[in-house]
Amino acid sequence: MNNPLRLIIDAVLVVAVAVLFYLHFSDKSPKAPAQPAAVVTANSSADSTATDAAAADSTESTATAAATNTAATPIMHGKIAYVESSKLLEGYKAMQVARRNFEAKAKGWERQNQNLVGGFQAAVQKYQQQAASLTPEQRAATEQRLQAQQAEVGQKQQQLQQQAAEEEAKVTQQVLERVNKLVEQYGKDNGYEMILIAAPSGTIAYGRKDLDITPQVLKHLNAAYAAKK
Repeated sequence: MNNPLRLIIDAVLVVAVAVLFYLHFSDKSPKAPAQPAAVVTANSSADSTATDAAAADSTESTATAAATNTAATPIMHGKIAYVESSKLLEGYKAMQVARRNFEAKAKGWERQNQNLVGGFQAAVQKYQQQAASLTPEQRAATEQRLQAQQAEVGQKQQQLQQQAAEEEAKVTQQVLERVNKLVEQYGKDNGYEMILIAAPSGTIAYGRKDLDITPQVLKHLNAAYAAKK
């Protein structure tokens, strides 16, 4: 026969798996897009000219030696710049809205979790109060029901956790796909050959500040978002 004290311990082991789901989303640093925001190829021109000079030795040889001097102009690349992913995503209105929507859903999942844990704890407390007056058979049956309830609570908590993770991944991917398209269009419209991503993980070790176009791109993103609303 199981000891009622073990059920107290079991109740404590029912973790609140949905503790502040929304903090998990809002506190984490925005992930850099899986794909570079935009890599736009511009036309590069290279003009090369070659001048051939030939000199003949009229007294000793009838052979002609040709010497070619090549003067090639360097390849002129288009503009290259970078954006800081964290600042870009933090300031993007669509990401801010996505976070608020996710937080609202997360609060609902948190309430569900609290109800699950609270219901189980209440059942354990009721059993503790009545245990002394129950027969051994009744105690055994009650403990069996509580163990089944505990397992059910744990399963539902896992489902809530999975639901939160899937929703977070979904909304984040939607925003990042939109960012990629808009940054690509910005690069094309403004003649950039390449726009790189500067992420906290160290994708770009160094970049001149005048190559940082994060404010301009962010303005472009938010203008497109406002026009879409």
